[in-house]
Amino acid sequence: MDTTPEAAGFNAARLERITDHLNRNYIEPQKIAGCQVAVSRHGQLAYFSSLGHMDLERDKPMADDAIFRIYSMSKPITSIALMQLYEQGMFQLNDPIHRVIPAWRDQKVYVTGEGEHMELRAPATPMTFRHILSHTAGLSYGATAHPVDKLYRAHRVRRDQGETLQSFVDKLSNVPLHFSPGEHWMYSYATDVCGHLVEAMSDKPLDEYFEDNIFQPLGMTDTAFHVDRSRLDRFTANYERAPDKSLKLLDDPHKSVYLEKPSFFSGGGGLTGTTADYLRFGEMLRSRGKLDGERVIGSRTLDLMTRNHLSGGDLSTMAVGAFSETAYDGVGFGLGFAMSLDEVATGAMGKGDYYWGGAASTIFWVDPKEDLVVVFMTQLMPSATFNFRGQLKNIIYGAIEED
Repeated sequence: MDTTPEAAGFNAARLERITDHLNRNYIEPQKIAGCQVAVSRHGQLAYFSSLGHMDLERDKPMADDAIFRIYSMSKPITSIALMQLYEQGMFQLNDPIHRVIPAWRDQKVYVTGEGEHMELRAPATPMTFRHILSHTAGLSYGATAHPVDKLYRAHRVRRDQGETLQSFVDKLSNVPLHFSPGEHWMYSYATDVCGHLVEAMSDKPLDEYFEDNIFQPLGMTDTAFHVDRSRLDRFTANYERAPDKSLKLLDDPHKSVYLEKPSFFSGGGGLTGTTADYLRFGEMLRSRGKLDGERVIGSRTLDLMTRNHLSGGDLSTMAVGAFSETAYDGVGFGLGFAMSLDEVATGAMGKGDYYWGGAASTIFWVDPKEDLVVVFMTQLMPSATFNFRGQLKNIIYGAIEED
């Protein structure tokens, strides 16, 4: 990719600090196998670099067109898809979800107890589309020792092969909510439910809906719920951080479940794709919903999505549970995106940016004020191991020359 840092308002030498920082602190000591970074401003690609390896076991250098598991960076794409249907008049944000999922009409909220002694109550307010888009619905990921999460596991609420989005929401109808919708924020399966809502209202499988309404219009030719075997040579290995801080192979690309088309199209975490593809998605967002003449989402709709929808202020006051893809202080949450509300509280530049990340440490953000898009791809789990977003922000914003 040709880069033009000066045309994008950057000091080229200062922006190149990205390369030195990642090589010296992460690639050379093998804290990560490899990574890619793309920085675009004013629609100009200012920086792009492929560093390290995409597969250590096969000694394969990181390829510019490498395919990554983007996990929860699927969520903004799914949220855009659902809000496309909002623009067609199919729902209002304050409509109850049981309008589309009738089995959820009588959902209850956990109060106390466990098993047969569990006490439940009716929710203070029905679960709405706003709640499901903003992770305030009362759902979770079912991964803790909480009595409700134990029921997730008992009812096998998971994204297994053989499951479908329909069977998934059917199982969720048997599990109580952690809290009344709107009371708190909890990272959850909510965006997988958004994927089901897209299927139910569009009458299309989610993979086909994405292809027709997002991927094809944006030219995202390498983004999909599985990696076709013709692209296997471009598929990265995924690693985890072992107890001794070494890299341990977690998912061999040649044996990966991603080589087969799944039965469960996880809008919350199932997509694979390239940095170039996700940069096109980010450029569409930066351009307020339109790229290369293709309108994907209305500019006013996107403005609504990227406002803070948390009734209690920021995540530091609203969030429950320890697992997320963001810090909490000074951070709000909209309809599919987190956003920086206060630079002093977050301790980072970029007030008004919106963003999300993925379980393998991938991240992206869009900063409307700076007219900036950044995409970072690597394959290291868990995502909280290193603060790549914070470190890259320091370097990138420090390289901007314009007053």
